[in-house]
Amino acid sequence: MPEHLSVVMPVYNERYLVAESVRRVLAVESPLISRLDLIIVDDGSTDGTRDILRKLAAEHPDRITYIEHERNGGKGAAVNTGIARAQGSVTVIHDADLEYDSQDLPKLMPPFIHDAADAVYGSRFLAASYRRVLYYRHSIGNRLLTGICNLLTDLNLTDMETCYKAVRTRLLQSIPIRSRDFRIEPELTFKLAKRGARIFEVPVSYAGRTYEEGKKIGFKDAVLALGAMLHWWLIDDIYKPDEYGSNILVGMSAVPHFNRWMADTVRPHVGARVLEVGAGIGNLTRMLLPRDYYTVSDVNPHYLDFLQNFAEGKPYMDVRRIDLTCRDDFAPVAGRYDTAICLNVLEHVDDEAAALQNIRLALQPGGYAIILVPQDPSLYGTLDEVLGHKRRYTRESLRATIEAQGFHVEQLFDFNRATTPAWRLNGQVLKRRHFSKLQLKGVNLLTWLLRRLDRVLPWQGASLIAVARCLPD
Repeated sequence: MPEHLSVVMPVYNERYLVAESVRRVLAVESPLISRLDLIIVDDGSTDGTRDILRKLAAEHPDRITYIEHERNGGKGAAVNTGIARAQGSVTVIHDADLEYDSQDLPKLMPPFIHDAADAVYGSRFLAASYRRVLYYRHSIGNRLLTGICNLLTDLNLTDMETCYKAVRTRLLQSIPIRSRDFRIEPELTFKLAKRGARIFEVPVSYAGRTYEEGKKIGFKDAVLALGAMLHWWLIDDIYKPDEYGSNILVGMSAVPHFNRWMADTVRPHVGARVLEVGAGIGNLTRMLLPRDYYTVSDVNPHYLDFLQNFAEGKPYMDVRRIDLTCRDDFAPVAGRYDTAICLNVLEHVDDEAAALQNIRLALQPGGYAIILVPQDPSLYGTLDEVLGHKRRYTRESLRATIEAQGFHVEQLFDFNRATTPAWRLNGQVLKRRHFSKLQLKGVNLLTWLLRRLDRVLPWQGASLIAVARCLPD
């Protein structure tokens, strides 16, 4: 199916080129593009560009969305404004300086249509029909920055600094963009990489300008780009705040050793045909695969996009949107599984009974539910609030809740005793509303020790794990 393409054009003092640039973009036609709309953001131009853009916008009200910044904020600021107004299924950045040929825009579409791409970069260094011969040292700088980017992200891009970055709009709009200048290029690349985006490259033509002709990027921007890469390599700022808490929950991907511990704990109870409810970005999933059949589910659309990409090439894996409290979501998978995994989900729902009945519906008779919940109501604090926890459980309350819905709890055990004091400190004493990056890295580094301490510490675990068998009707 063809894609609806939104083109974001940041503009600053381009009075001699902008009209032709807009004309060329609007002239693009292709069977791969169902509709093309143009979002122009004038970033505080002072050379008469605004008068030209206002006229163009008035002439094409059905195709041009025109926005003005009162002051110049930089390319990143203008792009960020434009992205927020994009309505197409795919959004691409297109500068107004005629260095890129808008007739190459259809070349970016096939990976979206045929290969489930999340992002497509137009590379100036792959074989193209033509390119203008210009600054050698400038191209060396581009290749050097791309090489450093590849080393830090483990991608194999040929052109990280390209302007032509086309991205699925829903994905792009969920990424916080902090850069206000040309540092947007490495920032966006690093964040797409950390989001696990499927990135493709296609060759595009390039007719770069000389500095005499108005080229704006220079050596200073290369130095800033290097600093930005180091910054975004260290910092995981990859989700905007949303109703799903994506920006908070994704922090658990920073503790793979802890996730491995959790997987090792539940693995002996996991069968061959598995339903995992509330899988997030698959932190646990990847450690339990492969299985004969594995359905991974969530309600967060960003996580589902990630899981769809992760499932590529895994014919035994199925990705579904399943709401734990929605009976209709479970009806198509009734009786399909011998194991249902529900870790850190039950505490989020209002109707526990309905949730457990739905899990029972998905299981074969005699199948097992593996349920992990936060333990000890006296630990409830600000971290629980921000995570959307409705409650914390005791052994007695969890057993009673599960068995009331037709299960028999065969095992019930504490998990993660070592971090119980830290949870109390952060959530009740310090009143924190986010996870400390330093603490998460410390937990990950010391998981080997926490696993051993868990056997001997005298207090309750931060979590409870129940293994419950589905009883016959």
